[in-house]
Amino acid sequence: MRRIITLCTILLLFSIGHSKPNAKWWQSMSLYQIYPKSFKDSNGDGTGDLNGVKSQLNHLIRSHIKAFWLSPIYPSPMVDSGYDISDFLGIDETFGTMEDFEALVKAAHDASLKIILDFVPNHSSDQHEWFQKSLKSIEPYTDYYVWHKGKVLPNGTVTKPNNWVSVFGKSAWTWREERQAYYLHQFAEAQPDLNYENENVVRAMKDVLRFWLDKKVDGFRVDAIQHLCEDVRFLDEPLTGNSNPDDYGYTDKIYTKDQLHTYEIVQGWRQVLDEYQDKAMMMEVYANLTMTIKYYVYGAHFPFNFGLISDTNRDSKAADFKRVIDSWMLNMLVVDGPANWVAGNHDRSRLVTRYGLERAQAVTVLTLLLPGVAVTYNGEEIGMEDTWISWEDTKDPQGCIAGKEGYEKASRDPARTPFQWDNTISAGFSTNPNTWLPVNKNYVTLNLAAQKEVRNSYYSLYKAVSALRALPAVREGTLTTSLLGDDVLFFARFHEDSVYVTINFGNKEETVDLSPFIQPYNQSDIRLTVYYATINAHHLIGTVFKDIRALKIPASTTVIYI
Repeated sequence: MRRIITLCTILLLFSIGHSKPNAKWWQSMSLYQIYPKSFKDSNGDGTGDLNGVKSQLNHLIRSHIKAFWLSPIYPSPMVDSGYDISDFLGIDETFGTMEDFEALVKAAHDASLKIILDFVPNHSSDQHEWFQKSLKSIEPYTDYYVWHKGKVLPNGTVTKPNNWVSVFGKSAWTWREERQAYYLHQFAEAQPDLNYENENVVRAMKDVLRFWLDKKVDGFRVDAIQHLCEDVRFLDEPLTGNSNPDDYGYTDKIYTKDQLHTYEIVQGWRQVLDEYQDKAMMMEVYANLTMTIKYYVYGAHFPFNFGLISDTNRDSKAADFKRVIDSWMLNMLVVDGPANWVAGNHDRSRLVTRYGLERAQAVTVLTLLLPGVAVTYNGEEIGMEDTWISWEDTKDPQGCIAGKEGYEKASRDPARTPFQWDNTISAGFSTNPNTWLPVNKNYVTLNLAAQKEVRNSYYSLYKAVSALRALPAVREGTLTTSLLGDDVLFFARFHEDSVYVTINFGNKEETVDLSPFIQPYNQSDIRLTVYYATINAHHLIGTVFKDIRALKIPASTTVIYI
């Protein structure tokens, strides 16, 4: 029988790994992050909401998404866009009502979509009932938060307990006269850290999980997990050599990150999820690879793999991408959990802005075709770009704390602007011309509706490649990665029918030989058909190659072959 191999024109590279047959839904899902304030506004107030999300579920289905997670929708003063929660068991009126949420869950499940919530366990808002009672030493809330009387200097002056610095900059300690004590906040002052040395807090947060699991959610993305617990000796952290005591990089975080107790708390949460059927828990963790992989061992279904965010950039070589892929996949050989690939989120500059268009497309292909879970931040499927935000329009506390001179470098707002649906008022996001953050001015040409009409648009690429995730080769196939010279990365997903990808990261055309990767190789039996190619070689789609020993890959081009 003639062996036919269809190749897709998106230069990818091989690595080793596989997904298990009959995998759970979360082991090979395409996961879509929705930033609710910026996804879709249903009532014209300029801010996205739950009914807006419900109205656009068809977009997720058409994009071959299997699950979506919502950034926080809980009641909040919105100091940190909802990550300062004043009630873990409610819905902020900005987003709608509990009835709206329940209707969204039902609509999602009716559409065979899984729904995942952001779980923010490190801190609450200072407006939360627990903190207000803790401030007044009302039991049992007195020690719900991390309080410290401060350090007494030889002259009798009371000062901060130590040199710990907030992620947002400046001291992580704030004094409250009511308690005559400092409280810890690893983020904004309005976000006091919960005290996981207190068993009442541990039980209360488990009950938060149960509340939402009873609402039929399918799992949780756990926010900022590495900050959860601190060393209770409250020692000064070592200095890094950074001369600015207000900068987060001033100290080496050996006492405020990656503590053993954090992993033990995660184990307890997994036990709660196991009380229910087929629920998933994933961790947001920015740590070294060893500390990140450890979450698999302690009960997380998977920690997010941020290698494509933190370890590569627009200047990275093919070898750099191969290193990121291989290092994660080698760990998958020894842990019980799926690999996953994250290219963007609401805390980082958008993919196209970070990488440039051609390289961003290559990274998108990597996230969609490598083994395991593919994570997409809303807007990345159409190649949205960062939006310049004025000081007056800045909302992000990280930007506000940096001040007018430093906000542009610190603010995360540019990656959080409204989704660009079409070229109507406010990009089709809202009927209101005044949105919570300004819409990017490029929405007139860069929008979903326009891209649906163009064969070589970013969305056309995303939709075509994401459709390949249904193939057994992508769901279950082994992974091989290789370097074909200095600039070309190749990877393949091997199965009965295999998928091959080549990515040319260089600025000149490269000729490559794929015959060593197709075994047994017999030239008369090979037909390679380009399934998809990025902009520089889009005309190659459908091209049949009869000799795979000298394939020409245009500069800055990704090619997918099936």
